[in-house]
Amino acid sequence: MTEEEKTELLPSGNQPVIDNRVGWARTYLKNAQLLENPRRGILKISEAGKQLLDTRPQRIDIRYLNTLPGFKEWRESSSAKEDESGPVVEKTEIETGKTPEELLEYSFISIKEQLASELLEKVKSCPPVFFEILVIDLLIRMGYGGSRKEAGQVIGRSGDGGIDGLIKEDKLGLDTIYVQTKRWGNQVTIHQVRDFAGSLLGRKAKKGILISTSSYPASAKEFVTSIEPKIVLIDGKELAELMIEYNIGVAPKKTYEVKRLDTDYFEEV
Repeated sequence: MTEEEKTELLPSGNQPVIDNRVGWARTYLKNAQLLENPRRGILKISEAGKQLLDTRPQRIDIRYLNTLPGFKEWRESSSAKEDESGPVVEKTEIETGKTPEELLEYSFISIKEQLASELLEKVKSCPPVFFEILVIDLLIRMGYGGSRKEAGQVIGRSGDGGIDGLIKEDKLGLDTIYVQTKRWGNQVTIHQVRDFAGSLLGRKAKKGILISTSSYPASAKEFVTSIEPKIVLIDGKELAELMIEYNIGVAPKKTYEVKRLDTDYFEEV
């Protein structure tokens, strides 16, 4: 294995992929009666495992394990306790070679990406004034300023000098962040980013956030890293991800909790 493969993490970042796969391999081999667990922390090959190795199989994977009576019985017993998705998950697991936790995490990512796409399309269809309020609500939910009444002020009107909103950086209002929003499909140009920077300079502002439902060119991203005041650019993709993370315009549908064996409990008994 390469060093990169050894350190690769699951999508959640909570565990190395190799550790996760070794753990599931141990579970599968034990339930196939090819490994034995005589005491805590100790694994050894069983007599059935030794006999299997004597046949020199080319590959021992889930497809192969499913041909063994003990493993097949265990899988069927587990599937009987699950809903109708069980066989589909098993088939996908065999085809991809990924563990159940990996499949769960990749499925979660896929669902989240689809939701982000739908959310962004919905935001684009909202009136401009509503979008400005949405942005202030998001920033408040992220911890800026407190309540909407205390923290956010929407000022997006003609003659606002390119500023759509103000928000306190903290509850005490020690500093103010200026916000500009662009709800459209075209890419924001570097000239528009420069205009926003000019508006901040005209107000002697130190910080600004430019939020768009579209995207920014590389030149604009490079520009904001080299100037004062400090400007953060948030594109449509990041906006949707933040809205999901902070529950703006979305609501929980289902919650799944993955648990592990608490070996400490059994040590205390």
